[in-house]
Amino acid sequence: MKNILLYGALLVTSTILVSSSGSTLAQNRRRTSAMRPASTLLSRLPTSDVVALVKVRRVLYEALPKLFADNSAKLAEVNRQIEDFKTRTGLDPRDFDELALGMTYSYPSEGVTKINTLVLAKGNFSAGALVAAGRAAPNGKYREQKYQGRIVYIFTLDQQVRLLGLMDVTVRELAVCPLDGNTLALGDVLSVRRGVDAIKGSGRANAELIALASQDSTAVLGFGGNTPPAVLSNLRIGNDAIAKDLAAVRQVYGSLGMTDKDLQMLVAARTINADSARNLSETVEGLKAFGGLFINRLPAAKGALAKSALGNLKITTQGNELQIRTAVAQAEIAPLVGGF
Repeated sequence: MKNILLYGALLVTSTILVSSSGSTLAQNRRRTSAMRPASTLLSRLPTSDVVALVKVRRVLYEALPKLFADNSAKLAEVNRQIEDFKTRTGLDPRDFDELALGMTYSYPSEGVTKINTLVLAKGNFSAGALVAAGRAAPNGKYREQKYQGRIVYIFTLDQQVRLLGLMDVTVRELAVCPLDGNTLALGDVLSVRRGVDAIKGSGRANAELIALASQDSTAVLGFGGNTPPAVLSNLRIGNDAIAKDLAAVRQVYGSLGMTDKDLQMLVAARTINADSARNLSETVEGLKAFGGLFINRLPAAKGALAKSALGNLKITTQGNELQIRTAVAQAEIAPLVGGF
């Protein structure tokens, strides 16, 4: 599952998006603002460039058991890693319902984009368990700070860890701070402090992105993001024609959903005008045809998945918006989810 989420995020972030020019864009924005109410957890994030919502309970109790229905050993490994995360931090991912992610871009040097991520987790937790896990850590690997009247628990990890047992991230320190009785902020110390500061905000800082991320209420993952020109420039595409098409993208959104047998993915991009969306659509169609030439060179399991994804790929445009949809059988994905 982590690979599917990663591929979706990369495809979305590097391919599609929209800005505020022209009557078509205004029309899209009016449609977005009229959508169903978004998750209240997303509304608690500070101002972000990208927001995402992961329904943890559905991932752990619905998605993973389906994916690993024929591989009990791999499912047992997932549970072992969750227990390991619980032992090290005092947090049990199985006790959380949702994760809201807020990502911000920074540019520490020319040609470099850095992404800082704040995670808000909604569910059940024990501050006492956090303290106990910290005190059981090796000397110098745990400390506490006070910020705005709250305690921030800081675990020094200096390695790759599985955040809440779900996503691999390389971190030096993991800061954790309870925001209320059922909500935690997690990330680096500065990101967690931003999360604490956001409690006093209006909750409308990311209204448009939240609406984009919340379009499919049945999805296990939804996201919406802005794509500043600097981010696209720093990707260094290497193909002038593709780079030109991507330069017209200003926002991206999408979702990952599940049926009884399939995983369904939507990736959408809003561009500066309808012509840009059509040009981008033609580029994606070309890449689709080009990709088909290499399927037979892939290992059997990856080739079957790629063939299915390309065969089900639907590319459409509406005004200044491009949408890409595909679906693959869960049975085709399970053999490739080896990193979990």
